[in-house]
Amino acid sequence: MTTTVAGVDSSTQSCKVVVCDADTGAILGQAQAPHPAGTEVDPTAWWEALRTAGAGLLDGVDAIAVAGQQHGLVALDASGTPVREALLWNDVRSAEAAEDLIAELGGPQEWADAVGSVPVASFTVTKLRWMADHEPDPADRTARVLLPHDYLTWRLRGEPGRLPEPTTDRGDASGTGYWSPSSGDYREDLLAMAFRGRTPALPRVLDPAEPAGRTPWGALVAAGTGDNAGAALGLDIAEGDVVVSLGTSGTAFARSGRACADPSGAIAGFADATGAFLPLVCTLNAARVLTSTADLLGVDLPTLESLAAQAPPGADGLVLLPYLTGERTPNLPRATGSLHGLRPDAMRPATIARAAFEGMLCHLADALDHLTGIGVAPRRVLLVGGAARSPLVASIAAQVFGVTVTVPEPAEYVALGAARQAAWALRGSAQPPAWQARTAAEMPAPADAAAGQRIRAKYRRARQALYD
Repeated sequence: MTTTVAGVDSSTQSCKVVVCDADTGAILGQAQAPHPAGTEVDPTAWWEALRTAGAGLLDGVDAIAVAGQQHGLVALDASGTPVREALLWNDVRSAEAAEDLIAELGGPQEWADAVGSVPVASFTVTKLRWMADHEPDPADRTARVLLPHDYLTWRLRGEPGRLPEPTTDRGDASGTGYWSPSSGDYREDLLAMAFRGRTPALPRVLDPAEPAGRTPWGALVAAGTGDNAGAALGLDIAEGDVVVSLGTSGTAFARSGRACADPSGAIAGFADATGAFLPLVCTLNAARVLTSTADLLGVDLPTLESLAAQAPPGADGLVLLPYLTGERTPNLPRATGSLHGLRPDAMRPATIARAAFEGMLCHLADALDHLTGIGVAPRRVLLVGGAARSPLVASIAAQVFGVTVTVPEPAEYVALGAARQAAWALRGSAQPPAWQARTAAEMPAPADAAAGQRIRAKYRRARQALYD
């Protein structure tokens, strides 16, 4: 009889459920349901989306795990009811709170030493400060603080009014700003400082393969994790692998055997879902750059790619800085996008399209540089996310990254990572099960690196103009 496991990817946009064979990782079924738009959402909407996506799929699975969007603030009262809508990672209203908290602790180095990361508006700790200062009544009623994946893992284990102790994992806890990856402990002093003296209860941090409990129908519930740690587990990354994810936002991350503490704030010193660490650079803008440019030109995405392919590398001097919704790395929460190098001979749809592709990828190449700066030595980049399915994206990425680019077979890697964790917890083995990954394409770095270097040099000059 086949043992089956389910993995859930509860992202900003939707809930995806994947059911797999626990031994091989073969996908047996999958479905998804949308989430409400916006940067604040009622957490019960995530639960309803999980129930919708999982209807008929979750019946009979032996284990389940949830990988969720990181950083979101889920504040609950003593009865387990949300005191307000959850503030999501992409809500930047707490940018000033982040600046205040950095100063109050003594500076970026103190934060990096304490929790491996320097807080920005995305982090839960900054959202707590914003809430304390702007919504004191809900803050006073907050008895417990969870992350989005914690909330769903909790709801899977019981019914309202009879829910057990909430849990989390080290991967997602490391994005709060009040849990230390190096020590493995909560920094409740930082929680109290951020929340103006309030100390709500926090979820218990589970080991990577430690079960959280069981569903009312008997399925084992694994610890779950954050979305990036879930993707790393789904891709089974090894030393020398750097993952660049091109979703609505962008990330670049690698597996490391040691904790990272970057006082510049560019690298978040996260933990992963296996007991190691996951230094990560996050950007707010990635694939949205392409969709927004397509809207500007009045074309669909395949036409945008066709146009971009007609323009030469370097886009005839056009450079697009892709900070369309502010930016996290570099820390420019109030920035906007800009197009540089406009001249009559360059103002064509093809060159604008090309500039969008190159701007998005130069932005992620900067993220890759931050990782190499702490000793990560990439032998290849695994390119994932919706935009990675474009052959032109892979080609330009190899050019501007200067390393081999591997495009794994399209799959829901966050959900697959959660499913693999569920199989691991179910087996109780020392290591996660060996599931085979498949490569759809591989693009070697060009023998001549000059073109990519020129593209990046123009991008750097345009970026520097923001600071001059």
